[in-house]
Amino acid sequence: MALFNKILNILLPIVTVWFLLLFMPFSIFVKLISFIRRYKESEKVSGKVVIITGSSSGIGEHLAYEYASRGAYLTLVARREDRLLEVADRCRRLGSPDVAVVPSDVSVIEDCKHFVQETIARFGRLDHLVNNAGIVEAKLFEDYSEISDVLPIVNTNFWGPVYATHFAIPHLKKAKGKIIAVASPAGWSGVPRMSIYAASKAAMINFYETLRIELHPHIGVTIVFPGLIENGNTNPDLLAEKQDWSQVVAIESAAECAKAVVNGICRGKTFVAEPSWIRVLFWLCAICPELLISKPKKN
Repeated sequence: MALFNKILNILLPIVTVWFLLLFMPFSIFVKLISFIRRYKESEKVSGKVVIITGSSSGIGEHLAYEYASRGAYLTLVARREDRLLEVADRCRRLGSPDVAVVPSDVSVIEDCKHFVQETIARFGRLDHLVNNAGIVEAKLFEDYSEISDVLPIVNTNFWGPVYATHFAIPHLKKAKGKIIAVASPAGWSGVPRMSIYAASKAAMINFYETLRIELHPHIGVTIVFPGLIENGNTNPDLLAEKQDWSQVVAIESAAECAKAVVNGICRGKTFVAEPSWIRVLFWLCAICPELLISKPKKN
């Protein structure tokens, strides 16, 4: 067995490189054809039913506006009912035929079950589940005085989408619908002072990567990787982090991001990175991880 592993250690990298060199032109051609087909056959969401979690602000709010302008029925989910009602009013003005407001905390199992049931009771179907709700906290791991303080981040960013997805799958299968997971580049590239957030998003990415295989071809899965997006809810610590990044990275508006994301979803993309240059970070992380290592600043 040891000899077999030694042989694989030598041969497999060589064979893989040659395979990639031979396969790459064909792969690029297939992707080009697929892109043209998706562009021409973009899904029309008018009349379809969409649940959006975390839709009281930021990307989730503007995803709601984008779906509304395309004529979709909406269920808006977040903890702040007052903000949800404001978003719902604007969605109706933008063209949504009907909007349900269901104040919920995605980290609570019963809440997730409730907003899915409310959607089915009101609209009779479910076409898209957009798992957008999330918590961001900028803090060094060693600065957590109580380790239990990390639970709200993990429960909201990972378990919340898991719970909602569990209850939505039977209905999405009937409609041959889609699950959308709003993740983060932090899920595959460590970000100083965001270890728990990054870990929760890494778990989310791997969960939906696996689910894509399990649910194919009945339900499509799109994983979204937004860059630095303007969000009125961002806390002061995170704004300080963004200010450092903003010297080299442009912060995109939530409206621009949402439009690109919904376009990608409707075209059946498995991954949507917005802005698209964010994909370069994935390759840098895989090939030259040393370039992305930076020393976090101590308060």
